[in-house]
Amino acid sequence: MYKGKILVIDDEINILKTIELSLSSSGYLPEVFSDPVKALERSKEIIFDLAFIDLKMQPMNGLEVLAQLKINSPETTIVLMTAHGSIESAVEAIKKGAYDYITKPFTHKEFIHIIERVYDHHRMNKKIKGLTYQLTEQFGDDDFIALNPATKLIFKTAKEIADSDIPVLIEGESGTGKEVLARFIHKNSSRENNPFIIINCSAIPENLFESELFGHVKGAFTNAIKDRIGRLEIADTGTVFLDEVAEIPKSMQVKLLRFLQSMEFERVGESVTRKIDIRIISATNRDVDSDLVSGFLRDDFYFRIAGVKIKLPPLRDRKDEIPDLMKHFITKYSIGRSVTVLEEAEKLLTDYDWPGNIREFETVIKRLLVFAKDNIIKAEYLPSEILNFKPKQAAYQMQKIEELEKEHIIETLKLAGSPKEAAKILGISETTLWRKRKLYGL
Repeated sequence: MYKGKILVIDDEINILKTIELSLSSSGYLPEVFSDPVKALERSKEIIFDLAFIDLKMQPMNGLEVLAQLKINSPETTIVLMTAHGSIESAVEAIKKGAYDYITKPFTHKEFIHIIERVYDHHRMNKKIKGLTYQLTEQFGDDDFIALNPATKLIFKTAKEIADSDIPVLIEGESGTGKEVLARFIHKNSSRENNPFIIINCSAIPENLFESELFGHVKGAFTNAIKDRIGRLEIADTGTVFLDEVAEIPKSMQVKLLRFLQSMEFERVGESVTRKIDIRIISATNRDVDSDLVSGFLRDDFYFRIAGVKIKLPPLRDRKDEIPDLMKHFITKYSIGRSVTVLEEAEKLLTDYDWPGNIREFETVIKRLLVFAKDNIIKAEYLPSEILNFKPKQAAYQMQKIEELEKEHIIETLKLAGSPKEAAKILGISETTLWRKRKLYGL
C-alpha cells in the first residue's frame, strides 16, 4: 500500500535519483523525468497526486511546465524547486497555480517533511472536491418532520446512530424521504464537514459498476484513456449513500462486500491497494425479504450493509404530519411571502393518499405557490387527481364493522347450543342469522 503518486521533473540526474529514493523509502510512488516534455506527455496518461518541478530547465522552464501541467492534470498539487530562489519567482509561481516553493539543496528529512505537509494539503483538497458533489441545501432538524409515534422513533434512532460508523439500510417507497434521512444522519455525525456522495445504483450499467465505484487506470478497458478516481475514493473521510442498493448486480455485490470488510480496494487495471475511511448508508424501495429469498440480494452483502434498518412509512400512513409538512414547504419556497391555505384546500391535501409520497407532496406545494398570485391557496388550484380523489376511509370503516360482526357471530355460535339460541342472543331472527352465516361463509 502506498500514500500517493508523485511526479518529479528536474534536469539534474543526481537530484532525481536522490528524490526518487527518498520518496520510495517513505511509501510514495515516484515517477522521475529529466525531460519536461516527456513528463508532460506522461501527465496526460496518469493522475499524479503531487508534482515537484525544477524552475530552471531546458527546453521548457518550470513556470512553462507548471502552466501546461495545470491544463493536463488540474487535480495535481504542484511545488516548484529551485537553487535560485527569490521572492519574485516564488510569487510568480504561486500566482500561476503552484501550491508552494522550495529551495535546493535540502536534506532527506527536510524534503519528507515538505512532502508530508503538501500531501496533507492535497488530501484536504480532495475532500473539498468531494463536497462539491453535495447539494448546496443545508439541513436543519426542521427538514425531518417527526410528529406521529412511528416517525418520532425514526428520528430518535437516526440521532442515536448518527455519530457511529455502523452501516444503515433505509427502506421505504419512492419519495418517502430516504435521501433526506441519510443526509440528516450525515449532518449529525462527526463526518458532517466531509463529503456526502450519492451513488444511484440503478443508473449505472453493470459493466461500468466497478470503474464507477473504485476508479480505473489508463488502458484498463476500451475508452479508458486516462486514470479516473472512483466515487468511493472521492468520498474518503465522509459518507457514501448507496441509493437503490438492491439494484447492484450480484457480481458487484461480492466485490463491494470485500471492500466493506477492509475498506481496501484496487482501481480497475491496477495492482496497487488503496485504503479509505467512509461510512455507508444504503436505501432501497424494494421488498428486501423477497429479494433475499429469490437470491436477488446476497445474504452476506445484506448483513454487511444492514447494521441498522430503518423503515420509512408512506405519507398515507402519516397524514397527521401533512399540515406541518405543508407549512415547512410553503416557508421553504414562498421566499418571504405570507401565504394562506384555505380550509377546503387543506382538507383535500390531507385526504389524498399521495402515491408519490413526500416528493409528490413537495412538488404540489411548489405548483400551488405558482398559482397563488394573491398569496391564497385555493382548492381550485389543486391538480385534478387530488380534486377527484375519493377517500377510502368510509369503505374501510364498513369493512371493519363487517369483520367485527363476523367475529361476534362466530363467538356466539360457539357459546350457544343451537342457531336458534344464537339468534336469540344476537337479538335477530333465525332467517337473518342464516343470511349472515351464508354471507360470511359460516
